[in-house]
Amino acid sequence: MTQIKKFKVFRFDPDQDKKHRFDDFEVPFTPGMTVLDGLNYIQENLDPTLAYRSSCREGVCGSCAMHINGKYGLACEAQLTELPEKISVRPMAHLDIIKDMYVDMSEFWRKYKAVKPYLIPGDNPPAEGERLQTPDERAHLDTIIDCILCGACYASCAVNGYDSEYLGPAALAKANRFFMDSRDAADEERLSLVAGEHGAMRCHTMFNCQEVCPKEVDPTSNIANLKRNLVASQLNPSFTKKGR
Repeated sequence: MTQIKKFKVFRFDPDQDKKHRFDDFEVPFTPGMTVLDGLNYIQENLDPTLAYRSSCREGVCGSCAMHINGKYGLACEAQLTELPEKISVRPMAHLDIIKDMYVDMSEFWRKYKAVKPYLIPGDNPPAEGERLQTPDERAHLDTIIDCILCGACYASCAVNGYDSEYLGPAALAKANRFFMDSRDAADEERLSLVAGEHGAMRCHTMFNCQEVCPKEVDPTSNIANLKRNLVASQLNPSFTKKGR
């Protein structure tokens, strides 16, 4: 007998609808199928108007992040065999809906760009070759380097719900990634970028972002490190940079 999963899928087209609704679909499945496979089945066989993002299908690109049965995550990693018979799918929060699960990531990227997510190595290039790091220096980046910018942490953060200018966990974690990089020479500038009322200190340490991160980046600890260094720099302008 064919096994069936019942999908309850969020639907909203701002160009046509006054309010959102949920549509019900029955999806036949076999072990190994994911929520993304289920959505693909719906789009290919039941309703071609269903809109959502996806790309790699391997948990690398982060484009299929959405709200699945009460928790944010990647649709391509959510195994149907590990979910109940009824599966509820919603778009990510705090982002405008373009259609259905397809959200506008513009604000997410604006805040990401605001923290200057790239190396600022300063004016003293090495005599030859690349800028090197020791294994210990590289180890300082272990809690952030795997971020795939899926936005699940951003959507789960309650602060983003009432402060539209809050930088959010992804941008702040990325700011810490470059602040902690031994090759970067912009410590003061980086702290200034996250020091305002919508920066690191706005974080309430709720751990929502930590719970939903598909790569276990732990944005909360990254933000905490920025907070520690912000306080240290205010109390002692000659503090040892990067908290080491």
